[in-house]
Amino acid sequence: MESDKNKVLLIAEDEPSLRYILRDKLSNIGFTVFEAADGEEGLAVAMKEHPDLILLDLVMPKMDGISMLKKLRESDWGKSVKVLVLTNLDETGKISEAVEHGAEEYLIKSDWSIESIVAKIREKFGM
Repeated sequence: MESDKNKVLLIAEDEPSLRYILRDKLSNIGFTVFEAADGEEGLAVAMKEHPDLILLDLVMPKMDGISMLKKLRESDWGKSVKVLVLTNLDETGKISEAVEHGAEEYLIKSDWSIESIVAKIREKFGM
């Protein structure tokens, strides 16, 4: 089983309270966590830090999550990074578009507790 300490995550989320809670929870169990408050910053951090997994909101300023995901997938590194969408949007079209661009999971915020999001992230790493 791999150690959490070896894993780097990026939380691209414009809602500060959720971003901070997730950052603190994931950092406290050993993940290295980077944050971004908008899609433009998220893309820049992702391309610089090459996280193992990106937790991606769709509704963000400057660049939405779908646009960020499309741009990620254009790079050699970004083609294979794990992306979990965590959003309030439960529209079929957005879900299809995110999955079409390689999102591994599409999680509706209101359906998931912080603990269950952490469990889902650990599951993606076989932990």
